[in-house]
Amino acid sequence: MSEGPGTGGPPPPHRFGEGQPFSVGLEEELLLVDAETLQLAHVADELLARVQLSRDRIDHEAFLAEVEVRSEPVGSVGQAVAQLAEGRADAARAGAELAGAEPGPVGATIMSAGLHPDARLFDVELVQSERYERVEQQMQGLIKRTPECALHIHVGLPDTDAAVTAMNGLREWLPLLHGLGANSPFWFGVDSGMASSRAAVIRAYPGRGIPPVMRDWEQYLACLDAVRGGGGPTDHTMVWWDARPQARLGTVELREVDAQTELTSAGAIAALARAIVRLYVEDPVNKPAPEQALHWSSFRAARDGLEADIYCDGSPCPLREATKALLARLGETDPEIEGIERIVREGNGADRQRAAHREGGMPGLLRYLADGTAKAV
Repeated sequence: MSEGPGTGGPPPPHRFGEGQPFSVGLEEELLLVDAETLQLAHVADELLARVQLSRDRIDHEAFLAEVEVRSEPVGSVGQAVAQLAEGRADAARAGAELAGAEPGPVGATIMSAGLHPDARLFDVELVQSERYERVEQQMQGLIKRTPECALHIHVGLPDTDAAVTAMNGLREWLPLLHGLGANSPFWFGVDSGMASSRAAVIRAYPGRGIPPVMRDWEQYLACLDAVRGGGGPTDHTMVWWDARPQARLGTVELREVDAQTELTSAGAIAALARAIVRLYVEDPVNKPAPEQALHWSSFRAARDGLEADIYCDGSPCPLREATKALLARLGETDPEIEGIERIVREGNGADRQRAAHREGGMPGLLRYLADGTAKAV
């Protein structure tokens, strides 16, 4: 395809078909907190200097109070989750080493949640790199409010046609996935009233939210042209829809689920996302859900979590019922997906955070998040 108006360059090369179809890769963003106070610790540079895994497996994200742990593309969700556990263990060990550094910062503890529940507004330090300097120039004060953490799920696909149909399929179920994964009810020391206050934070950025329906790969490239023509980024990796093709990896990526404290929940959501991709590659969406219906359902899922009513087959439906109907349709045998039934039955991360806060106030909640993250290491 030749350059279109405003592209600033040729379309991105892709790697679809180079890896195993329906492989899964996971990325989770983890907060770094002071080992004693459990407040944000801006020590990613010092921690990453001490990790043993390669930078492909654990590296910077935008914030110095945060690192990203990654799995390799693997054949099963269980393998990917095991690699995240290995990354958490490495980060925890390196953070503990900081306590003994002379001179050096205090030790760092890892904490997994969509937002730090008690961080101060503007308690932010950004990583010094060309990419994040560009982000800061574009986003200004929006990126300086508070660090936010997501779980990213990549599913490998055989070709660009499969990538488009998979993204259209994920699009149908984004509100449900957001509700299952909501894990940030508190912000700036108070209950936000949302199951995912992180959703409200990230929606302030341009281009976030429900992706457009795509007929084919050419339309996806035309969308990138439109983004550039309107003054948006020329780098396709900075087009931040909730689900998107990730051409350089040969995957479709589910981006905007809150980071999960428990890796069992992360694995369950990843297994469900991969099952949805498989379903729609084999049986593409025939009648896409209206954009406005999904936008409002996504908000309701972020606000109400498992108690939300979301768009399903033309009308609002309780999220729990929609989940049960989807699981029945999938008939999935992946053992990890059984964790979705546990979330529906016992509650999501937001429910567990509120329970911890009722029992022990903010100190008890912070301790619950730190200890819950540490259990995976």
